[in-house]
Amino acid sequence: MDYTFLANLQTEFALPEKGILSRVLHKDEHANVTLFGFSAGEELSGHSSPTPAVLYFIEGEAEVQLGEDKVNAQPGSFVYMPPMLPHGISAKTAVRMLLVQMKAPAR
Repeated sequence: MDYTFLANLQTEFALPEKGILSRVLHKDEHANVTLFGFSAGEELSGHSSPTPAVLYFIEGEAEVQLGEDKVNAQPGSFVYMPPMLPHGISAKTAVRMLLVQMKAPAR
């Protein structure tokens, strides 16, 4: 059985000094797992996804738009988003965040 093991997500890449960096850690028919790094002040504008998703904040602080709400995320913050929920991220400081997109089983 194939699996992915990473001992420390904080060492997978250095946070960018400018911009947004992403690295796919795992992708198959069940899930897409991506590690993101945002420099302070960067934003991912509002959008939605057809799949359920989880955000887990590893490092830094961000404002997260979830539908009509805005919440403040910090290390350890967890977000579950159902399909098609409009969402966006604004990094207040440099941010390291894990995104897990779950896919429906093929029929």
